[in-house]
Amino acid sequence: MATNNERITENLVRDRLRDLGYYAPDNGVRIEEQKSQIVEVSKLLRGASKTGGSGTGAPEFIISSDTVPDLILVLECKADVNAHESTFRDRPAGFAVDGVLHYAKALSKSFQVIAIAVSGQTTAELRISTFLHAKGAAEARDLTARSGTAITEIVTMEDYLDAAQFDPLVEKARIADLMSFSRDLHVFMRDYGKLTEAEKPLLVSGTLLALRNEAFAKGYMHYKPEELQRQWWRVLRDELEAAEIPHAKKTNMTQPYSTISVHPELRRSTPTHPRGVLFELIQMLAVHVLPLTKTYEGFDIVGQFYGEFLKYTGGDGKSLGIVLTPRHVTELFARLANVNKNSVVLDTCAGTGGFLISAMNQMLSSAVTESERENIRKNQLVGVEQQPGMYALAASNMILRGDGKANLYQGSCFDTAVSKAVKEHKATVGLINPPYNQKGQGLNELSFVQNLLDALEPGATGIAIVPMSCATSKSVEKNKLLRFHTLKAVMSMPAELFSPVGVITCVMVFTAHRPHEESNQKTWFGYWRNDGFVKTKHLGRVDLNGTWPSIRESWVEGVPKQRGSLWPVCYKASRSGRRVVCRGVYGDRLFHPH
Repeated sequence: MATNNERITENLVRDRLRDLGYYAPDNGVRIEEQKSQIVEVSKLLRGASKTGGSGTGAPEFIISSDTVPDLILVLECKADVNAHESTFRDRPAGFAVDGVLHYAKALSKSFQVIAIAVSGQTTAELRISTFLHAKGAAEARDLTARSGTAITEIVTMEDYLDAAQFDPLVEKARIADLMSFSRDLHVFMRDYGKLTEAEKPLLVSGTLLALRNEAFAKGYMHYKPEELQRQWWRVLRDELEAAEIPHAKKTNMTQPYSTISVHPELRRSTPTHPRGVLFELIQMLAVHVLPLTKTYEGFDIVGQFYGEFLKYTGGDGKSLGIVLTPRHVTELFARLANVNKNSVVLDTCAGTGGFLISAMNQMLSSAVTESERENIRKNQLVGVEQQPGMYALAASNMILRGDGKANLYQGSCFDTAVSKAVKEHKATVGLINPPYNQKGQGLNELSFVQNLLDALEPGATGIAIVPMSCATSKSVEKNKLLRFHTLKAVMSMPAELFSPVGVITCVMVFTAHRPHEESNQKTWFGYWRNDGFVKTKHLGRVDLNGTWPSIRESWVEGVPKQRGSLWPVCYKASRSGRRVVCRGVYGDRLFHPH
């Protein structure tokens, strides 16, 4: 029970919240005191009394947001600044920090919790401590702004969300939840929606786009099943039309979604789903996925679902040579290429847009002004994708990132008109994961790589992940490529990187339009077989022990963690030397640059 003096502290908090717009109408923020109408919050606070009894916990303030339903703010107030924090934080009834951390631990079973302790009776003497208890974590830790500075005052909801989303534990928990949800969604789509594997990711991306429409997001639950399907299709077309993506005929964008718009199972009403299957799917995505599109700009959410669906269904990805790149590899490429706010990045086999999204995220982090950020989104990201369904996924992905005018081209990267248009962007960085094992003239992996390099500016960096044979085997394509471009580095990658697809890969780094034999440079070979990821039964390959960040930095910096993990191939490009012996702790290795 709050004392009269604590009421003064609470009023100071209310005044600050009001000044920051928390109480503004229709802002999607809910402020509750002592108890909550949110069922899960109410359940978790039962038995969470600060006195240690069986009573219900009652934080002074409980704040939630419609846009990020998995995150809760709790505030606990004390009148006396001397009651701000105990030595061991083990006296929740008597101290603000102890009390708010007590509540945060209870709520963290289901939520990401920002815990704010406030003490003092005047604005001048207010003492504020801010913590983050990530969902499922053992304990809370200090929450800092993105810059790393401590948060010692009450700030806007947007600032809290911005700080929390970059916390690695929160991100890890949310991605784990997303992967778990993708499995549940796959089962629901299979059993009730009867959707093909090609239709599943399209329904996900199309629904997320439709939910961008405020009227649809607030009103979809009021439509009957058949009308809901029609409205879904109408709103999706409107969103795609409004995006005004250049170089794309509207039919190229809408056609892949058309089968979903008339799918009979989606409008079917059943005893277990009386409002229809599509309603259930929309509701699931609105709750579990939509908030992530607003908080994780650098995460390829659509690509995540596409990859997960392929795992469960066997997928046609393998037969098409489509192997989507894991997120940690797309981020690695952006770091290797040292992309920044001035880079122009090209991916001529864009897939769902994973490379472009990771590059954009790194570019935006170096931008200072909104004008720079707008220019990055509109003019500095260029992609080409031939498969109509994949193109629609890539385009929707970029729209969800807040980029309504991405330079995405639908067609073959070998098409003369497409190649000409792409070159006009004067790209300074090229990133590519080409289709593997394609048959037919001009469809060797290195042919795709050369096509990318040819489209870059002279001196630009091009990075490709390709089957190991592209680096180790002699081929006409490799000879042709090296006549025009320099091979700077080759790094062997983990054997199970693309599990369950059994392909052994390497990363090849090039300098565009600098003939290899004239470069007078050595090529470096990196033994990058251990990225720290562990193959798990339900989550696939994950950074289980949190070692990837340090491994990545050692790779990027070229400083090995262990002796022998990186060494020069030790051949100097020349007309006489075509075969080289690499000697190191791993024994003799043969590498054939040509």
